Amino acid sequence: MNILEYSKGVEKLVDPMGVGKTHYLQTKLSKLPVCLQRKIVTSATKKADKMPFVVEPYCFFLFYEIPDPSKVQKFMPDGFVPAKSAVFEGDKEKHYGIVSMFRIHTSVFWGARAEFYLVAENTKTGLLSWVMMDYISDTISYDEKHGLKSPDAKAVVMTTTCEGDFVCEMKSIDGAKKVECQANLMKAKMRKLDQRLWIEGNTSIAYGKLAGEMDGDLFSLTFFPEEMKQALDVSLSDVKIAEVATARTGKFGAVLEKAACFPFAQHMLSDSPGQQTYYGNEKALREAVEKVNFKKIKTLNQ
Repeated sequence: MNILEYSKGVEKLVDPMGVGKTHYLQTKLSKLPVCLQRKIVTSATKKADKMPFVVEPYCFFLFYEIPDPSKVQKFMPDGFVPAKSAVFEGDKEKHYGIVSMFRIHTSVFWGARAEFYLVAENTKTGLLSWVMMDYISDTISYDEKHGLKSPDAKAVVMTTTCEGDFVCEMKSIDGAKKVECQANLMKAKMRKLDQRLWIEGNTSIAYGKLAGEMDGDLFSLTFFPEEMKQALDVSLSDVKIAEVATARTGKFGAVLEKAACFPFAQHMLSDSPGQQTYYGNEKALREAVEKVNFKKIKTLNQ
């Protein structure tokens, strides 16, 4: 199994007609009590424990330095503490809050998302982790706290232009959450990424106390490490607009410090809701991804 074969295998698991069927079923299932939704999803994911997860080109990240990490501890799930990290290789480590903006297609949903993270360490495993505090999307989603969620954003703009601009305009229907970002990529340089943040962190993802359950609802992505080896380092002077608002924004005194962009698609398998994979290090991750047998993978909409 190499990167090209893996990328094609992940893409072939995504059936647009199956995604459409899932979107329709969500409108029916979302009317059920959340506890019942959890039982239905848990039953389904026992047979389909992995989900094809394709992040489309030009996924964009904003990194905000948090000067006083003690202010974010109360939002961490149990067993997690704020941790320093670097964005690019050789950069100084700092406490970061992260905003990511991307389009995605999976076997169960297809659309745009903006996600809000804090960087933490899992005290049980020692792994650097991405703790998701909140998110906005124009497509369906699922987490343990909210169950099957309908889109909470409409008329979303998430695109690039022929002049090299990345553009995101996303606002929740209730107006509480918003991301506006415009950045020109023409002068951005490809740089090696800090491997602990990007590889280790993406195998240890949890929901914070705003977005998910108290236990963190930990899950992992399965991918070739090369997917996270490098990205565009975008100068803040080329970030024309950067406005972020969530239920927690503004309370940390966070300051925009870095911007990064992936100008290529990233092909991964995500743990399905309620499932949890542990790798522990890059070697274990690589060994697992090289052994993936796509013929044996069943998707949630099959």
